[in-house]
Amino acid sequence: MSHFSPDDVGLPADGSLHPVHSLALRISPGPHPLDTTQVAAISENWEREVSANPALFNGNLILQREIRYSDGHLEARGHVSNFATFLWWRRQPEFAGACHLFGYPVIVSSDGALIAVEMAPHTANPGQVYFAAGSLDMSDIVDGVCDIEGNMRREVMEETGLDLDQAVADPVLYASYRSRRLTLVRLFTFEQTAEELVQRIDAFARDCAEPEITRAVAIRGGDPAAHRYGVAMLPILAWYYGHRQ
Repeated sequence: MSHFSPDDVGLPADGSLHPVHSLALRISPGPHPLDTTQVAAISENWEREVSANPALFNGNLILQREIRYSDGHLEARGHVSNFATFLWWRRQPEFAGACHLFGYPVIVSSDGALIAVEMAPHTANPGQVYFAAGSLDMSDIVDGVCDIEGNMRREVMEETGLDLDQAVADPVLYASYRSRRLTLVRLFTFEQTAEELVQRIDAFARDCAEPEITRAVAIRGGDPAAHRYGVAMLPILAWYYGHRQ
């Protein structure tokens, strides 16, 4: 991959969805540049974050340095970083210094609803409603590249108890880009109704010692004000419901 500006990704920054026919999410050796140039600022911010939310855990995650899309092919170069760096980065103006890429498995019920989750109070995004998902981490690295499909399966299982292997996966993977943040979207349709899926997820959350979610949410329309949506949700809802009108 050649060097390029973080904004020169080959995609509009409006969150519109574009098909991905092939991808290579590579891991580069060594720390992310932010982890060596912003040590003091990251540490100070982490102290503030933990003071406000003592349940936060500074685990490893993959933070991207470069992302590029061209003719349906997506490439990214990331480094093993940590949650403290990510939280500091997302407070920076225009998300300067890094890029963030994550998978968004969109659960679809047999009666056409989208199934999201409301995040628990102890998480980094308390009260927000979005599809069960999370950053890439060390467990998603296979032979030096990130396995986005494995990440989707893991995150959905951890947060909802649902097995994506029991759903019908849409053949198309989509990329949705907003300034320095790229979401990889795939639809997964289950044979259960929205009510049945919500009941299963809520029961799973009740049985967890430390659930990441408070409840499941069935979405039946594209109204952006229907719930306290995470920002990455909005272009996907507009696409999904507008696509079917």
